[in-house]
Amino acid sequence: MRTNAPPFWSVPTDELLEQLDASLNGLGKGEALERLARSGANLIRARKRSGPLRLFLAQFKSPITLILLGAAVLSLFLHDPTDALIIILIVFISSLLGFWQEYKATGAVAALLAMVRVTAEVTRDGESLEVPVEEIVPGDIIVLSAGRTVPGDSRLIESNNLFVDEATLTGETYPVEKMAGVLPPETVLGKRANTLFMGTHVVSGWGKAAVVHTGGRTEFGRISERLALRAPETEFERGIRKFGYFLMEVTFILVITIFAVNVILARQVLDSFLFSLALAVGLTPQLLPAIISINLAHGASRMAGKKVIVKRLSSIENLGSMNTLCSDKTGTLTEGVVRLHDYLDGYGNRSEKVVRYAYINAAFESGFSNPIDDAIRATAHCDLSEYRKLDELPYDFIRKRLSVLVSYQGKSILVTKGAVDNMLSLCLSAESADGAQHAIAGVMDEIRNQYETFSARGYRLLGMSYRELTPQSKLAGNSESSMIFLGFVVFSDPPKAEVRETVRRLGHLGVSLKIITGDNRLVAATVSRQVGVAVPVVLTGGEMRQMSDEALLKRVNEVGVFAEVEPNQKERIILALKKSGNVVGFMGDGINDASALHAADVGISVDGAADVAKEVSDIVLLEKDLKVLVEGVVEGRRTFANTIKYVFMATSANFGNMFSMAGASLFLSFLPLLPKQILLTNLMTDFPEMTIASDSVDEELIGRPRRWDIRFIRNFMTIFGVVSSFFDYLTFGVFLLLLHATVEQFRTGWFVESVVSASLVVLIVRTRKSFFRSRPGTYLMIVTILIVAAGLMIPFTPLALMLGFEPLPPLFLVAIGIIVSAYMLAAETVKKIFFARVRF
Repeated sequence: MRTNAPPFWSVPTDELLEQLDASLNGLGKGEALERLARSGANLIRARKRSGPLRLFLAQFKSPITLILLGAAVLSLFLHDPTDALIIILIVFISSLLGFWQEYKATGAVAALLAMVRVTAEVTRDGESLEVPVEEIVPGDIIVLSAGRTVPGDSRLIESNNLFVDEATLTGETYPVEKMAGVLPPETVLGKRANTLFMGTHVVSGWGKAAVVHTGGRTEFGRISERLALRAPETEFERGIRKFGYFLMEVTFILVITIFAVNVILARQVLDSFLFSLALAVGLTPQLLPAIISINLAHGASRMAGKKVIVKRLSSIENLGSMNTLCSDKTGTLTEGVVRLHDYLDGYGNRSEKVVRYAYINAAFESGFSNPIDDAIRATAHCDLSEYRKLDELPYDFIRKRLSVLVSYQGKSILVTKGAVDNMLSLCLSAESADGAQHAIAGVMDEIRNQYETFSARGYRLLGMSYRELTPQSKLAGNSESSMIFLGFVVFSDPPKAEVRETVRRLGHLGVSLKIITGDNRLVAATVSRQVGVAVPVVLTGGEMRQMSDEALLKRVNEVGVFAEVEPNQKERIILALKKSGNVVGFMGDGINDASALHAADVGISVDGAADVAKEVSDIVLLEKDLKVLVEGVVEGRRTFANTIKYVFMATSANFGNMFSMAGASLFLSFLPLLPKQILLTNLMTDFPEMTIASDSVDEELIGRPRRWDIRFIRNFMTIFGVVSSFFDYLTFGVFLLLLHATVEQFRTGWFVESVVSASLVVLIVRTRKSFFRSRPGTYLMIVTILIVAAGLMIPFTPLALMLGFEPLPPLFLVAIGIIVSAYMLAAETVKKIFFARVRF
């Protein structure tokens, strides 16, 4: 398209298509591929999988690691080049391990994301195709219907009652009507009725448009380039951040104190500095980012095997922490296969005219496919050869009805189907099965009695009405008035056979189910009882409108069913639940669920959902079934449990060892371990912890939702750190007072004791049960045994001299064996007492 061309909303359609070198038959498939290569993928920001080099360099972004490397390089010129090279080598190996694990994790996640794609309907070579949104190019002719996301800034060519939600771009609360035409060049963005913008979505109606701009050249793309758009912080990410601040405080205070004391004691400044930095590395769980990535990638892979696709990795942890799940009932709690049960007049008598008009309405509607119209078309078969469609008012969530204007034997008949209360408000009279008509006021009580009777049995009812109009081919805004009420179309959608057991399982997992539905309170309450929602307190959308946010906040936890809910009230319910202290999941698949999905801690959709719902969700189910979601919750908790295990392992053992080392440096005449020895200890003890993603998880860790608790972690770290330090100081005493160790023997003995005890204690702190009652994962067990063996063997290898070690006499090894055994026994005992008193 020419750069000096007038704005695309201000030129005639033919001229615009000429500028785009396109036609109404769409682009050729080959031409589309060429344009995609020229313009790039249709993404606001290209999804770049970090290359190997970028990912490897990212392992060195920790300030402590960079300072340590800088100090090691400095020591090449000022001190001991051998020590410096060893330190650099150990840091390099540690970073290489983190890189390899993260690289594999990102590859696995990319493969999973490719399983869930949002598509757009385009015309290419005259054929209608479904194409991934990122492959849309300028010049494509797109077809839009309710639920579709607009894939690029486009010019409308033709439309039928097209309404678009532009809230993401303009902040406009209500859907905006769009129609073809030419507008002045100076028309402001909010008034461009002939323009569709990328990132908005269709609420109702139908349209055909030509794509003009894609990716970063769209209005939304330009805004995102100016603003630092970042997804809201999740509960899990918030926990990680707080934990990081806590570790920074502890590390900073300890390192500064130790460095200052060593300088005061007139020890060499560079050695003291390296020692302090090595302590900082030892205290910091350096592999935490890699461990989290590995855990999440493993969790995502396991969940994919259970038909749960994770779009945003951190949402796995939130799924595990979730204690409240909000869900619609249709298709999730019920079979989702709507069946036409009956067709009755307002008095409860079967009426053939009701089913015939329902069939006319369903057969001629051209909006989005829905199970109600599918059920009518599948069950009722009427001859429509004499009927001709003239016009349509598509369904929307404000009117809650669908109208079709047809021509029949020279008459124009408006046939409307919708929510019963809405229909009754439009009618002046009601018609019985025998054709007699009565004033609506006189039969209103009987109609409502029929409505409530069937609703209380769990059936869903829609009202049918009609009106003869003067010969015309178009509907006006006031056409739906002064109508005749025909009766009800009655539908059944029974609960799934296994859903009651699934709801019970959710309850055992500590997740309360809350139903949010647009159905009336009688149907909602009946279905909720059938599926096992305990004491379903019902709150309706009408009652919510009368409540302040503070009043809703007080009631939201006691309500089990939200019925007759309007689309904009779903988000309000979610926010109230979050403010009252819940981690909230919302399961939705409709056009009107986008804002609630975005507001929830975990937005859950299904693969067959409306594009806009699938796009904003964190998790996509390949099968619309609560049973699938239960499996996802269990996997989320397993992933969270393994992440917390690493934190417990790293902080308890590291804190004890580093605190002991810091304390020992104050009364020893030499550094208890050299910086390179500290780093080697830290590297070796990281190996068992890296296998934690594949470790088995005890059932009690899955039984209820858990969240980050910094106070609990601090208490755990302190208590187990003290136990570890006690046995460290016991080791010091045995080495110095009983065995009269030399400096090299002391360092070697403590290195061996630290590696062996820190590796074995992983098997203790990984479970609340006794070590003998909770079997560790195979990889964890194998790697632990290998590291223990390596720790015992290193002093007897050629590496010993380079590392500052020497072979230990047998008596030292016996002493280490006794101390480590006593430490394991003490850790088991303290663990039992700790978890008996503290709940997490």
